[in-house]
Amino acid sequence: MKLLRRILTMAAMAVIVFVSRAAAQNFVQVDVAPEHADWTYKCGEQVKFNVSLIKFNVPMDDVEVTYELSEDMLPYYKKDKVKIKNGKAVIDAGKFDKPLFLRCVVRFSYEGYNYDGMATAGIDPDKIEPVTTNPDDFDKFWNEAKASLARVDMNPVMTLMPERCTSKADVYHVSIQNVGNSRIYGILSVPKKPGKYPAILNVPGAGVRSYWGDVGTAEGGFVTFTIGIHGIPVDMPQQVYDDLDRGALNNYMYSKLDDKNEYYYRRVYLGCIRAVDFLASLEQYDGRNMFVRGGSQGGALSIVTAGLDDRITALAANYPALCDLVGYKFGRAGGWPHLFRNGHMDTKERVETTYYYDVVNFARRVKAPGFYSFGYNDMVCPPTSMFAAYNVITAPRELLLAPHTGHWTTNEQNDKSWKWLRSQVK
Repeated sequence: MKLLRRILTMAAMAVIVFVSRAAAQNFVQVDVAPEHADWTYKCGEQVKFNVSLIKFNVPMDDVEVTYELSEDMLPYYKKDKVKIKNGKAVIDAGKFDKPLFLRCVVRFSYEGYNYDGMATAGIDPDKIEPVTTNPDDFDKFWNEAKASLARVDMNPVMTLMPERCTSKADVYHVSIQNVGNSRIYGILSVPKKPGKYPAILNVPGAGVRSYWGDVGTAEGGFVTFTIGIHGIPVDMPQQVYDDLDRGALNNYMYSKLDDKNEYYYRRVYLGCIRAVDFLASLEQYDGRNMFVRGGSQGGALSIVTAGLDDRITALAANYPALCDLVGYKFGRAGGWPHLFRNGHMDTKERVETTYYYDVVNFARRVKAPGFYSFGYNDMVCPPTSMFAAYNVITAPRELLLAPHTGHWTTNEQNDKSWKWLRSQVK
């Protein structure tokens, strides 16, 4: 009887999920895609966007839609209308003589409701070059910072979390000493079976939150360490993080940007190195395989860590943030957190600080093989900024593009990224 109730409950939940997903769809669907199947063009090629307008899965006819054309994250330079015939229309966007990303947004109003769709075409994206500056003293700056970290005792504190342990993995809440009397906190997951294992540092996306840890990967034979970046424990009630996010840690990515020696991310970047120190010190670490992975801010931190620390043997970065930050000053998209998009952050001191923290300059120094994945429709970490960083990497690299995606990943991307990372185990 218990088994039957369980089966019925699971079936009911599946029905709820199916119904909720179906209910989330709109009456009208606006689909936009470049005419090229890979969403990519060469300079001088005619760029066209195909538009599909469907109501109740039936093509609409004899209606008008409005479209806007713009370069990645910039104001639109053209706004016009096009007639839909039998559910279809083609927008001729013209030709372009320089590498860029061209975005087409289609809007439709119907019976008091607004609908829209979007697609982004890449024009020779592999030729996009960064506009950020590589300071002459970049390596000196970070070598001195790492030396200051090396003088700080790690002083690790590990607290077993029995409620999170499984039959195959032990889980610990960990804190380790970082620079400036701060600490790095994270969740360590270690296989219970005695042996030597590859290590994975999981670095976080932006925000203020708790972390559960990567227990499933540890059960599969890896030592995993999932860190927060804010110098606070990562096992507190969510309300604490919500209060900090609205208070002391609100807009932390702008904190002390006027001074490269005090900028918020200095402690964060060094904290990632300290997390590698900790993983390398564990008796379960195999001494050969040290990986780092993350998405968005975590994608940035993956590249930064690999650029700063030669102990990293492979990295996986999804839609990295903090790339080519001064892009807006040169009339094109800059990376998250879009520091100079509206001009109010634009000072000489702040611009110069970004040069020491821009992911582009760490990407130049990456030596480990890497797996990278992102999309063309990302308006959080714009593709212009991400290609600016990716294109300067000289280490072995693999890029999985999912051009239709925004600031998210598909199951296929996640699966292929993980398979690639496992293939790097020596």
